[in-house]
Amino acid sequence: MKKFDYSLNYDELDLRKHPELYTVGRGEQGVLMVEPYKGEILPHWRFKTPEIATESSEKIYELFLEYKKKGDFVGMDMARKFLQMGYTRARRYTNHKGRRKYSKEDGSILPYQNDKVKAEAAAIFKAQWEIAKTDPDYVKMKKEHREKYESDEA
Repeated sequence: MKKFDYSLNYDELDLRKHPELYTVGRGEQGVLMVEPYKGEILPHWRFKTPEIATESSEKIYELFLEYKKKGDFVGMDMARKFLQMGYTRARRYTNHKGRRKYSKEDGSILPYQNDKVKAEAAAIFKAQWEIAKTDPDYVKMKKEHREKYESDEA
């Protein structure tokens, strides 16, 4: 598995036209870099309340399905990354109200809190993320993309 390539000029690159340059990477790598997907998905990404998280995750999943219909694996993977990021960011706010996990002074982990509203928002995103990442077509297309563009032979 190749690491996400941070050396590419993503501001100038259209990965819809050049899917061969896209690397899945780990987790959410590149989620705020890869265009045109960032521009298409980011405006819908919100998690402040469970209601907002529901609307946001449903819209992002809708985009996932639109990309799927077009056979656009990179778009599907980017939508999956935004769903995952909705979960991880909401979880961070659940545990650390100010979003900061580490102390500025000494780098120690700040005390955990439990914001039930953010925890519910995180759960909403997690459920949608699980659906996306286990979608049989997504799994198949991810495998094909990695074999075609990310293998040592590519």
